[in-house]
Amino acid sequence: MNFMTKMILISAVVFLLICIIAGGLAVAFLLSSPSEPIAQPPAQIAPPTSAWYQLYFTTPKYPDRDADHRGGLPDHLSAFINTATQSVDMAIYQLDLDNVTQALLVAKQRGATVRVVTGTDILDDPKENPSFKQLQKAGITVIAGNPNAIMHNKFVVVDRAAVWTGSWNFTENDAYRYNNNGIAIQSAELARNYTATFEKMFNDKKFGGPRKPGGTTPRLTIDGIAVENYFAPEDKVADKIVARLKKATGTIEFMAFSFTDDDMGDALLERAQAGVKVRGVFENTGSETRFSEMTRLKNAGLDVVQDGNPYLMHHKVFIIDGKTVIFGSFNFSANANESNDENVLIVDDPSLAQQFQAEFARVYAQAKNPPKK
Repeated sequence: MNFMTKMILISAVVFLLICIIAGGLAVAFLLSSPSEPIAQPPAQIAPPTSAWYQLYFTTPKYPDRDADHRGGLPDHLSAFINTATQSVDMAIYQLDLDNVTQALLVAKQRGATVRVVTGTDILDDPKENPSFKQLQKAGITVIAGNPNAIMHNKFVVVDRAAVWTGSWNFTENDAYRYNNNGIAIQSAELARNYTATFEKMFNDKKFGGPRKPGGTTPRLTIDGIAVENYFAPEDKVADKIVARLKKATGTIEFMAFSFTDDDMGDALLERAQAGVKVRGVFENTGSETRFSEMTRLKNAGLDVVQDGNPYLMHHKVFIIDGKTVIFGSFNFSANANESNDENVLIVDDPSLAQQFQAEFARVYAQAKNPPKK
């Protein structure tokens, strides 16, 4: 039974139990007070799901309270890791979540091979590495990357059959204070791509900088949906993104933690001049520096705003014509393109695009009416 099937069955059982309990309570209330109207239970909002993916977004609350730091992406990732029977490969920039760390330890205890790669800057920082030290103490090998670049990936491969990826680092801040996305994808072919890239880092110690492409299938089909999958620095990811932006005919929406790539900025300006409606949200931090694309896009009349999250807006997303989504760990910068270890998905699926558009609408609305910290 694969990961998606397990998750769907669990959701169905939980929903059935809720219905049975709610029905029993409603009947009891009706018998005791027939003249009173019966209140309907609140609707349960499930994560967007298809046969091949489960998509999640963080939902920061303001003011921020530690009591609200529960559930959400950490639980979903832990459940994803808990499906492993053979192997877990994790490439993660930052990790400090106890339940994710415990899920890795338990996976090893039940016999799965667990391997981890992270960045040298993270592993060498005493404030950053307690979770990694805990894994190493349990006999899990943790490999550190190139000190001259950043191992910036945030992906997990389970049983070489399913992939978790997105913008989300596995930390409390990223889970409960920052705007982020995470997606679990059931695809052995996609998993082969991520495994091949993982092994370049874990086995061959090839991190960042010049690295030969190969070992992956950039274009694939998952459940009838066209997907492109690229890795930086070897795949010249920025060129792939620019090419897609230039094909936009109706709309481009973006959420950018860091956006300093001039070619992408040029593509947005050119498309806007051609009549494409361009809207974007920039993370506030650094958005007004001379390196950022925000000022020149704004001066050209594009609808771009600084985000309203009092912490960080950490998405790296383009949505094109309401049918294509570009997302992953890849910031829109030269460092991401030329030196960091990164991954990107380009998915041609209107349903997925619609869900990212809903997130864009939330982030854009928050930018217009920022909450207090």
